[in-house]
Amino acid sequence: MEENLVKDQKTILVVDDEQPIRDMLEFNLKKEGYNIIQANDGVAAVEIALEQKPDLILLDIMLPKLDGLSVCKRVKNSLNVPIIMLTAKDEEIDKILGLELGADDYITKPFSIRELVARVKANLRKVDASMIANVKPESEPEEEKIKTQKIVVGELELDLDKFEVKVRGEVIDLTLREFEVLKFLASTPGQVVTRETLLEKVWGYEYYGDIRTVDVTVRRIREKIEKDTSTPQILITKRSVGYYIVSK
Repeated sequence: MEENLVKDQKTILVVDDEQPIRDMLEFNLKKEGYNIIQANDGVAAVEIALEQKPDLILLDIMLPKLDGLSVCKRVKNSLNVPIIMLTAKDEEIDKILGLELGADDYITKPFSIRELVARVKANLRKVDASMIANVKPESEPEEEKIKTQKIVVGELELDLDKFEVKVRGEVIDLTLREFEVLKFLASTPGQVVTRETLLEKVWGYEYYGDIRTVDVTVRRIREKIEKDTSTPQILITKRSVGYYIVSK
């Protein structure tokens, strides 16, 4: 584990059972100005994450003692930290399952360092932006706070201060990424948003190829907010184009 962390620098936990990969990631991420801590198995990863509370986790799926998907679930139950899954396997089920357990992103080995760094920066930017957006100036009029803190579209209500979503008055438990997708769509109800736009605006970067991430995230949102996912009434698909929130 890295000692003497520099104050105010973002800390990234790198979890992989292969020492050369951990060292390569540490070397390159340190050049970008990040503090790095390491774990080489799933049990250690959970312990270090809960103790050190890193700003982001790079998490391999195939780990000894406890697999990466289980690590993701346990960490997300306690910490709202962005997790990027690293996997040598390209099966769709791994990607989907990782996202369903709360992972924010995934990248398939082998990957370019440039791409990985872009993913890291984008995920950290989204967290920073969410925190800044949640801070209101002390001098802001009370009536203006009331106007800006909520988005209400039909049966859907988003409280931007609490990062809370209600559907038909019932609080729905969403991950931060799911909340951000829903907020972006609800900000312009009735307007179709492409998958590419969602990747750029919500994930924060131009995606390198696979846009399945958006479809998986939308599917998870639907399972939580729709009465019947086979006939959605809130979050609608415009075939071959993208998604939109029903304006009513």
